[in-house]
Amino acid sequence: MWIPRLSRANPPFQTTGAGNAAPPKIQPPSRVGFTLIELLVVIAIIAVLIGLLLPAVQAARQAARQGQCLNNLRQIGIAMHGYHGTYAYLPPGGWEWRPFNNRTRKQLAWSALILPWLEQQPLATSLNLGLAFDHAGNATAAATVLMVYLCPEGPRGTSLTEGRGSCDYGGIFGERITSPNNPPKGAMLYDRPLRLVQIKDGTSTTLIVSEDTGWPDGQWINARNVFDQAFAINAAPPFENDIRSNHPGGANGLFADGSARFLKETMNLRTLAAICTRAGGEIVGEF
Repeated sequence: MWIPRLSRANPPFQTTGAGNAAPPKIQPPSRVGFTLIELLVVIAIIAVLIGLLLPAVQAARQAARQGQCLNNLRQIGIAMHGYHGTYAYLPPGGWEWRPFNNRTRKQLAWSALILPWLEQQPLATSLNLGLAFDHAGNATAAATVLMVYLCPEGPRGTSLTEGRGSCDYGGIFGERITSPNNPPKGAMLYDRPLRLVQIKDGTSTTLIVSEDTGWPDGQWINARNVFDQAFAINAAPPFENDIRSNHPGGANGLFADGSARFLKETMNLRTLAAICTRAGGEIVGEF
């Protein structure tokens, strides 16, 4: 009978001096967690990545809000041209402007007159244009919030202004940068609607509506949302109606041809004055 020989170098087990088999060696378990230092390094890397991504996310959100504001103005431009197509002239800046402390005139805004062309026919029907903007008979309709008249970057959101729907856009009555605005030089005049052919400077270079975010009388039914430009963009004091916005670097504007674009606050003041007039004869370059 053949008996296998065991190697002395690799015995199957070792014995103690007493002849008993020694217990097998137990290997320590492998490490599966993070050390504190490794955890801190991971947290630091995540913090750096968030710091790099957050400005990009904020910039993207600002760009989206600015784009929505431009879209609002384009819709207003379509409504303006729809009004012109029906009546053969643009809406006036307002009907029956009233001086302060005079409550006998209606003071109805251009933004109330174009409601049917903003797909707001039921609201337009509920308004009584024979009554003043602040008459009790128009109170319910005037309290309607219209998102097309609100810049998403504006401070007011959907809150009411003196119980009426807010408006962040104003009609251009002219300019006071180069000379007094008398007679008014703009395209949005009180009690005087204009035809497009009367905009002699060209519809693509004549501003008719622009942002005036946060001004105190900002209500879409109230014809105080008309102003003449007197300062650089975003530079007017709070009490002045002027082109201003919460967009960094400028504000959005609507031109008489229906186009809307971003107006930089670094624009040359004479160029800014020129685009606020309808028939000044100025030569307008790039802006």
